[in-house]
Amino acid sequence: MQENNNTKSFAVQLAAILICAIAIVYIIIKAEEIFIPLMFALLFAILLLPFCRWIEKRLKLGRGAAAGIAVILFVTCIVLLFYIVGSQISNLSQDWPQFQTQLQTSLTSLQHWISDKFHYNLEKQNIYINNATSKVLSSGGSVISTTLLSVSSILLFTVLALIYTFFMLLYRKALLKFLIALVNEKNSLVVKDVVSSIQVVIRKYILGLLLEMLIVAALCWISFGILGIKYFLLLGLITALFNIVPYVGIFTALLLSALITFATTGVSTHLLLVVITIVLIHLIDSNILLPFIVGSRVSINALITVIGVIAGEMIWGLPGMFLSVPVIAMLKIICDRVDTLKPWAILLGHEKEEKNIKKIPPAKGKNKL
Repeated sequence: MQENNNTKSFAVQLAAILICAIAIVYIIIKAEEIFIPLMFALLFAILLLPFCRWIEKRLKLGRGAAAGIAVILFVTCIVLLFYIVGSQISNLSQDWPQFQTQLQTSLTSLQHWISDKFHYNLEKQNIYINNATSKVLSSGGSVISTTLLSVSSILLFTVLALIYTFFMLLYRKALLKFLIALVNEKNSLVVKDVVSSIQVVIRKYILGLLLEMLIVAALCWISFGILGIKYFLLLGLITALFNIVPYVGIFTALLLSALITFATTGVSTHLLLVVITIVLIHLIDSNILLPFIVGSRVSINALITVIGVIAGEMIWGLPGMFLSVPVIAMLKIICDRVDTLKPWAILLGHEKEEKNIKKIPPAKGKNKL
């Protein structure tokens, strides 16, 4: 009888967990316009919090003024980065006629190769290509409208994320009091410990990610510069920026870099050298830089990281892929501090992380905000 009760209790708990999980996923998918900017704003606010605190202490400014200055400087850095990338792309656009010529030459060579190997008539190939081209041109209006809509959505998302960042910095103490009010007073120290630990881990993760990006970009610039690759600055920036998306971004950077190299040089040797260089840099990054610079900040095993990236893409697309690792890191910290959730912390973490990863000291009840 006791065994039947335990079985029923487990079934009820499992059903409750599944129902809650489905409801949460459904809500965050339907309300992604709210949650995605909020999550990025949370990361930005955690990153800017020490600087905001420093402004309040050194310059004797109010919390609102300090938050505004921090956000403005952060926006300036982002605009500067996009200006550098945009200037490189503008230089690349000057080679557009060369790209068209190279593409036409390569397409003609490919047609002749198909005709020689598979005995497929050149006239039939041209008919197929012309039909495909006409379909693309006919849909050009919809493509342009979709592109404009995407650009406007990105601008709106950026503005919302920055506004949320400002208000999170401004009302950070109220947010902490809200979290403490959700639990019993005796658990307030645990809440402060979790908040402090999340700040430390996420801030170190973001700074480690930025350092990794700089090293990857520098390696690309040096390698491509030595090889004499045109637009080596742009290729280095592309590789570094896309590299922040775990496991998937490097393949996108490889494809874009190969396409740009092929379009601007048309030399197969340069194309092969670019591909080999990016693969080697990725091996160095994944086996040396990532474990020591980023991996030491976020103690999540590789299996959970891959699953999280895939799940993030299914839920929120590209932003979900980037946010998956920080979100899992936050969940692991919460699971570490709650006794009933510690089995999940074991699942998320490394098997021997207590020997390899320096644990974060508790907040000792002090308000870190």
